[in-house]
Amino acid sequence: MNLSRPVRYAMFALLYFAQGAIVAYFAALNSLYLLSYGLTMQQVGVIGTIALIPFVLKIFLGMLSDRFSLLGMGHRKPYIIVGLLIQAGFLLVIMSVNPASQYGLFAALAFIIMTGQALYDTCTDGLALDTTPKEEMGTIQGFMVGGRAMGVVIISGLIGVLVEATSWQAAFILLAVLTLVPLPLVLFLKEGARPAERSFKWGAFKAFGNLPVLTLALLGALYSFVTNGANELFNPLLQQDFDISITTAGLVATAWGIGVVLGGLTGGRLVDAIGQRKAVLSAMTITTLSLLAMAAISSTAVAFPVIIFFGLAYGYYETVYFAISMNKTDPRIAASMFSIFMAIANIGTGIGLSAAGSLADGVGFRMTFVILAGINLLALVLVPVIFGRAKQPAGQEVTSAD
Repeated sequence: MNLSRPVRYAMFALLYFAQGAIVAYFAALNSLYLLSYGLTMQQVGVIGTIALIPFVLKIFLGMLSDRFSLLGMGHRKPYIIVGLLIQAGFLLVIMSVNPASQYGLFAALAFIIMTGQALYDTCTDGLALDTTPKEEMGTIQGFMVGGRAMGVVIISGLIGVLVEATSWQAAFILLAVLTLVPLPLVLFLKEGARPAERSFKWGAFKAFGNLPVLTLALLGALYSFVTNGANELFNPLLQQDFDISITTAGLVATAWGIGVVLGGLTGGRLVDAIGQRKAVLSAMTITTLSLLAMAAISSTAVAFPVIIFFGLAYGYYETVYFAISMNKTDPRIAASMFSIFMAIANIGTGIGLSAAGSLADGVGFRMTFVILAGINLLALVLVPVIFGRAKQPAGQEVTSAD
């Protein structure tokens, strides 16, 4: 790669920043947008699930990138450019669609937007795996998770004010513009020739026959089910119980994003400092505590520190899982294998969005947070399978998955 280390880190952070802007909308604010048209939480959850299908299927996008250099520009760069343009273009299309009277069309366009994001997301991950030494993997994941969270912070803070001052359509235009922010750096990127030892090999997929590797993927589905299911609910809870405005909802999402930035920037270094097993257990613990705290929110003022705490837990858990998955990925199928880890995690997210929405309709938001906290403790069953039972030095726990 022709970019210096600071510029390379900036490019990865900005690519995830573009993703974070859409994450902020679909994860926290899209529910309020759809509810304003009279949709139910179950319908909101279904839209969220449909929008995440591309992330479940992105294994095929990873294989495409691993196997074929597009237009002689490389295995990653051209796909990243195409994905960014799809996301930006269809954001400008979806803003004119009424989700109540054109529910199916809205869902289809959300699917296309997220397909664009899935394409540049998996190729960004592949590029990071191609170019990052093992000792920097935690750091680069911290930059990427932190960059995405910064997109959440900025867009969440702006969208509420923008919507109340103008319209939701202006928000979609802003999202499209922010999508294109990383494009100049990507255009300047020159991919190096792929060495023979990194050539695509079907046989490398045998790694998924290893029980610890499969269980690591299952942990990804579990944490995603819990954290993203909960993430969908905090603004609707505050709107129902405290009648918050769109601006306040944006500020709450901003508080969440600040927490994710903190969790992302600390998570990558902590996984190396305290070891992978302890990092997972600590992430599970603080996530459980944050979910119980959200169930007990008593006012809007109390909500802000609680949401920051939940965001920190979210960013920390995500960075820990991403860094471990990155470390266990075979470079011959870099984008494919990492995308499988992410796709399984996204299956958990899709199920979690629908399940959390249905639970909220049935038992209420607060009890749903308590149930999710209980489900989160299932990680205690998975950790011994992933890391083995014997205590080992920090950073070496996953040798059984090799």
